[in-house]
Amino acid sequence: MKKMKDSVTEEHLYLAFSHQYEDSIFPLHTSISLFLLSYCDCKLFKVFLVPTGEDVGDQCVAKNLAGDLEVHLISRCQLPLVVQSCSLPAVVVKDDRFCRAGLSVVLRHIIQKTFEADPSKKDVLELLGFKKTCLKACAEVSQWTRLCEISIPLAVERFLTASPEHCQAIPPDILLFERKLGEPVRVHNDDKIRRQKLQQQKAGAKAVVPVLGEEEAEESKMGKVHEHPPSSLELSVAFSKLLAQEASDAVNREAPHIRRTKTSDLPLLDHVFAEGLYFTVADLVLLPCIHQFLVSSKKQGKNLVNLPLISSWYRRVQEVPGVKKAAGKCNMELLQLPELMPAPEEQQQDSSLVPDELEEDNEDSHFIGGPRPTMTKLMENGIEAKFSPHPCPNWTVDWTSLPPAVSPGEGKMSRDRALRKQQQLNNLVAAVTKLAKPGDVIVDFCSGGGHVGIVLAYMMPSCQVVLIENKELSLIRAKDRSDELGLSNIWFIQANLDYFNGTFNIGVALHACGVATDMVIEHCLRAGAAFVISPCCYGFIQNTVKFKYPRSHQFKEILSYKEHMILCRFADQTAVQLPPERRLIGKQCMGLVDLDRAWAAEEHNYSVQVVSMEPESCSPKNNMFVGIPA
Repeated sequence: MKKMKDSVTEEHLYLAFSHQYEDSIFPLHTSISLFLLSYCDCKLFKVFLVPTGEDVGDQCVAKNLAGDLEVHLISRCQLPLVVQSCSLPAVVVKDDRFCRAGLSVVLRHIIQKTFEADPSKKDVLELLGFKKTCLKACAEVSQWTRLCEISIPLAVERFLTASPEHCQAIPPDILLFERKLGEPVRVHNDDKIRRQKLQQQKAGAKAVVPVLGEEEAEESKMGKVHEHPPSSLELSVAFSKLLAQEASDAVNREAPHIRRTKTSDLPLLDHVFAEGLYFTVADLVLLPCIHQFLVSSKKQGKNLVNLPLISSWYRRVQEVPGVKKAAGKCNMELLQLPELMPAPEEQQQDSSLVPDELEEDNEDSHFIGGPRPTMTKLMENGIEAKFSPHPCPNWTVDWTSLPPAVSPGEGKMSRDRALRKQQQLNNLVAAVTKLAKPGDVIVDFCSGGGHVGIVLAYMMPSCQVVLIENKELSLIRAKDRSDELGLSNIWFIQANLDYFNGTFNIGVALHACGVATDMVIEHCLRAGAAFVISPCCYGFIQNTVKFKYPRSHQFKEILSYKEHMILCRFADQTAVQLPPERRLIGKQCMGLVDLDRAWAAEEHNYSVQVVSMEPESCSPKNNMFVGIPA
């Protein structure tokens, strides 16, 4: 084990520390991170607690609650500069400029590093779920990631700190989790499992349980695996996977009439764990939160009759190998809850208390009809797509004089695509060059492989450039190119946009997808920074918890959400293979959607121009904003 650890570069994990309550360190993101480290038995990181207040506090508190991990206390001003620009938790390689920030990104990294250091820990890698995508989608666009990463931890923290008269009701986010546990499960290749369930139902069979090997059977007797045998096919499948074995042959064989049954007639699958049938990192995120909520509710004498599914889930998670051991290391005294039956409907807390923004967006997204009625409606009110003259149409980067690693052609792409990418970069770099001053901080949002940021860092050595990207592999490619060039004025942050809170002067984004364009604009408005942004994927625009459309007062007075979505859908129809008339309508729709965004920014005392990139053939998505604070 020592050898494996020595071969891995030491990384520093920074966790916020506000206070201790019962058996947890707060904020809950810190308890969650420590719990995962204990579950994975991971000692690869040097762990620092960062007090959120002036007082560094009592070091023994941290040592008591961090289990067998060695922890160090550090003040925020002592953090590496790149970490100071991020919300915690954050991980950085010692003395490096590559930072990972935000709960989901950090937890996924801990899991991956644990497996890399010890490939025998396949159960740890399985925490990332099917295709390794568990909690990978960012909280800004994924309601599930948002619920696990932000909403439930915050709801529990508020519940624990509220005065008794203000915490009578179960938090709406907890009710939403209860409801999600009651929804049917969709998993990869679930057709086979659903046929097995039908066969079981038709036979009126007793539940099929996994066949344990001798070692597992012995562990089961000792209470190490699970205290009660699974009582359904779903539990059988879930625990078979946890015990790294196949279900029995009897489960796998199907009768002919079962094979002939239509998929639409098969029974649905029930939840076993938070995301469905299988135990994932989402369960490990939610367990410390729900545990604290249940402990507090029990002390207050609250009846949990409204939460039968959460109670069952809480008991079931405890049966997973390794969970009780990890809880013990973190001094979490897990409760033994009685089995609850759902309450009569008149006693249940009204699910209408779940606020609208927590609901799935049920508005019909299948729009019928073209964009002309909507465009005509805007035209009748004096609104048409309008484009400002390009600020520097003939400016171009002298690509031939630059090292190969600066050119986008270094990122694996065809010659034609690399040329178009260079043309796109000419536009953004020209606009940024006009705005930038020595000493400015320039942030390349949604940076991908760093095409924009690396050119800016190389051409503007007196500016600090920050690349922010959620996809790890893209950012690693960018760092490799930067290292090849020997750039020292560049940082790399793998995080969702919301976890970057540093100050900056100019925000830039090339082809920020859908709502991401509005997220970048909002970040720039908050920082009082200028912005140069090329939008993309208009068809992915939709209302989210943070953003509602249309954006500007002028458009809101004329268009409904549905009418605005029609513009967004048709704004995506600009591909070169489409008929010219169709592309022209697509360009006009792009112009209208971006005019709405520009006017919304101008409500914040900005001057914003929407221009077409030169040449327009450089991309079907060739609009570009240039926004300057007044």
